[in-house]
Amino acid sequence: MELEKFYYDNRIVRNFSIAAIVFAIVAFLVGLWIALELRYPSLNGPYSWLTFGRLRALHTNAAIFAFVGNAMFAGVYYSLQRLLKTRMASDLLSNIHFWGWQLIIVAAAITLPLGYSTSKEYAELEWPIDIAIALIWVIFGVNMIWTILKRRERHLYVAIWFYLATWITVAVLHIFNSIELPVTFWKSYSVYSGVQDALVQWWYGHNAVAFFLTTPILGLMYYFVPKAANRPVFSYRLSIIHFWALIFIYIWAGPHHLLYTALPDWAQSLGVVFSIMLIFPSWGGMINGLLTLRGAWDRVRDSAVLKFFVVALTAYGMSTLEGPLLSTKTLNSIAHYTDWIPAHVHVGTLGWNGFMAFAIFYYMFPKIYNTKLYSEKLANAHFWIGTLGILFWALPMYFAGFTQSLMWKEFNPDGTLVYGNFLETVIELLPLYLMRAIGGALYLIGALLFVYNIIKTATSGKLVAQEEAEAAPLVGEYKKHKGEHWHRIIERKPIQLAIWSTIVILIGGAIEIIPTIFVESNIPKISSVKPYTPLELEGRDLYIREGCNACHSQMIRPFRSETARYGEYSKAGEFVYDHPFLWGSKRTGPDLHRIGGKYPNSWHYNHMWAPESMSPGSIMPKYPWMFSLEGNDGSLDISATQKKLQAMQTLGVPYTDEEIANWESTLNKQAEKIAADLNKDPNIDVEPNEEIIALIAYLQRLGTDIKNEPTSN
Repeated sequence: MELEKFYYDNRIVRNFSIAAIVFAIVAFLVGLWIALELRYPSLNGPYSWLTFGRLRALHTNAAIFAFVGNAMFAGVYYSLQRLLKTRMASDLLSNIHFWGWQLIIVAAAITLPLGYSTSKEYAELEWPIDIAIALIWVIFGVNMIWTILKRRERHLYVAIWFYLATWITVAVLHIFNSIELPVTFWKSYSVYSGVQDALVQWWYGHNAVAFFLTTPILGLMYYFVPKAANRPVFSYRLSIIHFWALIFIYIWAGPHHLLYTALPDWAQSLGVVFSIMLIFPSWGGMINGLLTLRGAWDRVRDSAVLKFFVVALTAYGMSTLEGPLLSTKTLNSIAHYTDWIPAHVHVGTLGWNGFMAFAIFYYMFPKIYNTKLYSEKLANAHFWIGTLGILFWALPMYFAGFTQSLMWKEFNPDGTLVYGNFLETVIELLPLYLMRAIGGALYLIGALLFVYNIIKTATSGKLVAQEEAEAAPLVGEYKKHKGEHWHRIIERKPIQLAIWSTIVILIGGAIEIIPTIFVESNIPKISSVKPYTPLELEGRDLYIREGCNACHSQMIRPFRSETARYGEYSKAGEFVYDHPFLWGSKRTGPDLHRIGGKYPNSWHYNHMWAPESMSPGSIMPKYPWMFSLEGNDGSLDISATQKKLQAMQTLGVPYTDEEIANWESTLNKQAEKIAADLNKDPNIDVEPNEEIIALIAYLQRLGTDIKNEPTSN
């Protein structure tokens, strides 16, 4: 049979690779900066866009979607063409995908520091960007599936199974979690509220880790590890079990982020059970990857690429063991809200995702530039410095997490808390926060060595933009061979594979999400819980703008230590009007759900102006831009207040038409009352129209709706 000549498109691979490398450095720099802000809070100022609350979302989005996302696309475009023996179906779609994704990242880099945020973890971007993400993701999928359909290889290799499942699941997760009602061009409210919003968000949030940071990287592992080791995958049957078990089980695990919260117990229990089950397919994948290197261990000593792969797979295995263990209620009660969780996450991000990306780039660049890696010694230096960086990042945070949990829960013999002042814990952690920053700096130094090595590699060769290849076309009907594995039938039918993957991932999501959203009795109502006033709603939006939920939770769990410290545990019915929910996932500062009425208005005023004046040793940023003092224009923007109330009414919040019509007088009356109270203090001079007034109104409302009120279905 005559072979057909064609050309692989290496230019698109190069473009995504360069974008990944540039944004990796940005993500690491921002991460280092915010790590230093927690040790040296003066670094938060003087500009609003420099604060931890705003930059933390920029860091996570840059790491996940800019660095790992671009690296994933580079690896997919490189491997997909070679696995299918064809060029990508459309150069135009490839380029639209590339430039569209970079524009999305730039939009995120601008809007998040400016405070345009939905507050939902890993989904902070506002609705216009969400729509753009969906469109670009569809373009990527169309190009990928089109390429699969014009392939010259009959069977789809395991890596492609993971790519397809990734594309399908991320589309479903992103669309469902991003259903929001726009108010203005840069403001929207989630259509879900309270408990429902929390479940949908962590269904998305956990599976963003699962299906954006894990499954596509596993697909790349199945391609690049065998290539780098020059060995076949250890077990074809294990790869089948790994794939189907992983995509079925992963989708159920989201509720383990919400243990001991107001989420219904049945949903929490499902999350725990399926999280434990995740150990088996996850370790199956790790074992398959590591045993693929059998026979190549003698080369690991000298090959930086193989070293990176070994540590990446080990980090994947450790993360996917630790995650399910943290999902048990016993360990979760200790670790949740502490720095143990960021330590766990960063072992995965820095070790699994980061080291996989570095290994892939070290492998690909010499190939697409038709040259050799500039310096194996530099690559090995990068490996060891990066590994030290991970250890210096993670180990102090494990100790910090243990310290936090022990100090928060310790009681005196008389039943009082030993560390009644939350700041005692914060001060204890400062040396560990500095060590974490040192770890981040080491990881960044290693990455800079990597950048230099890659640049020198590229300049020593020349990009093979159109790499010539040849393969036989697919002709005729395929005849099944005797003894052929049954799964080969599915591998020959990409549409069938995609359909079955969709069904498998939808089962768990449907069983968890549908009852919580549509069965009203799942969320008990509390008669005393009322909607926010117009001023409180504006204050809540300021709280979201400043990213306060990155450091403060609003969910008191039913533990003696928490009720003794914060007050009555949180009830599901208290959040029915919260669009979005603001339960938080980390307590760098204390929980705020019962903060209302605990301190006078003047305490909050001074605390936001100079936190240490009220809380000596505080690492919280100052917020001078919310005050009309020292040249700041802290005026509250109320141009969209009526639209916000109308949007909330559309979402089911029981505002009357009369209340919406009289919103301005209601807002002004409450603002004037708070301002008058503040101005009784001779050291305070405040106007009713300042942002700080709205924020105080919101904070003073928190947790005040229930006073031993009975619940009713």
